[in-house]
Amino acid sequence: MTGLYKGVGSPMMGLTFINAIVFGVQGNTMRLLGRDTPLNQFLAGAAAGAIQCVICCPMELAKTRMQMQGTGEKKKSSRKVYKNSLDCLARIYKREGVRGVNRGMVTTLLRETPGFGVYFLAYDVLTRRLGCEPEDPYMIPKLLFAGGMSGIASWLSTYPVDVIKSRLQADGVGGAYRYSGIADCVRQSVANEGWMVFTRGLTSTLLRAFPVNAATFATVTLVLMYARGENIGGPGECEPAPPAPVATTTQAQAQTQSQTQTHHSTSLQTQPSSL
Repeated sequence: MTGLYKGVGSPMMGLTFINAIVFGVQGNTMRLLGRDTPLNQFLAGAAAGAIQCVICCPMELAKTRMQMQGTGEKKKSSRKVYKNSLDCLARIYKREGVRGVNRGMVTTLLRETPGFGVYFLAYDVLTRRLGCEPEDPYMIPKLLFAGGMSGIASWLSTYPVDVIKSRLQADGVGGAYRYSGIADCVRQSVANEGWMVFTRGLTSTLLRAFPVNAATFATVTLVLMYARGENIGGPGECEPAPPAPVATTTQAQAQTQSQTQTHHSTSLQTQPSSL
């Protein structure tokens, strides 16, 4: 049973920082761009995806090596090479240096940069189509649906690159290296398994992508709404608040005269006696 959770430590450590970087960078980039347009949503998401690769690449390398631990060996051994994800990265760094820890960085950038652009673009388009009024009783299901479908769209747009990235990061487990680079990995994969190699594992990835991204986007959106004081039942995010009533000239003059009389009366009452 524990084999199903092999390598789970690395994602648990890294996803918190990754999501913080992604949503923080995306929000600040949107403020810098100024206008909330689909193109700017894509650009802001792409910027966020590129920056978070600094954490994402080593994290996924450790996860892949932990999951592949023990494979490719001629004899089965109960001895584990890596104790945990941190020990895995430390051993890779000691053996291969910084380049080894960042193995697969180029393919990670090629996957994450456009992937997160599509991610935020799809979410923006879907939430606009479905409506974004806080008073909508179906707002949370709509957010869940938009987030889940955004995750699916993101993975569909970059999954072939993920296949190559995973193969490069798993390469060398057991001591034998098969690929000299990205192009060689693509060439050998297609030659040995055909073009369908780029869809291997896609179904399980999409089954995971929908609930994970539905929960992520809905949670972030709701937390930001409550932080801004947008309570459910008030004016919608896309619906302007009704304007405050404007007093007429006669009402304004009467109110000013009343305040003047009140102030004068109060001054007479509080003025000290000269006696």
